[in-house]
Amino acid sequence: MNDNDKYSIDLEIRFNPLEIIDIPQLIMECTKKWQNISLCEINDSLVRLAVIEGEFHWHKHEREDEFFYVIEGNLLIDLEDKLIELKPKQGFTVPKGVLHRTRAPSRTSVLVIEKNTIKPTGD
Repeated sequence: MNDNDKYSIDLEIRFNPLEIIDIPQLIMECTKKWQNISLCEINDSLVRLAVIEGEFHWHKHEREDEFFYVIEGNLLIDLEDKLIELKPKQGFTVPKGVLHRTRAPSRTSVLVIEKNTIKPTGD
């Protein structure tokens, strides 16, 4: 199975400025194991909602940082030399150029903030 079949990554921005975004409702509507929704664009950055269970592949972004903020569940971020474990209401930035992989042992909801030029599956 290739990565495009394994993950559901919606690159189309769903909400415009001045629109309310009901995050709990969106989380409830997610039915796939790995769903990534582009919520809105702020300046040159995107805010995405990821509702995930399982693991993503190892990858890196040469030109963009990524910020992960856990809403509910637990997010594991594997780096080459260590493991980061995030609980609800915790955040972490993966700097550009750093090889990483995200994992969620159970259903986990995360807000991700990244530059609008990023390729979510890595360079």
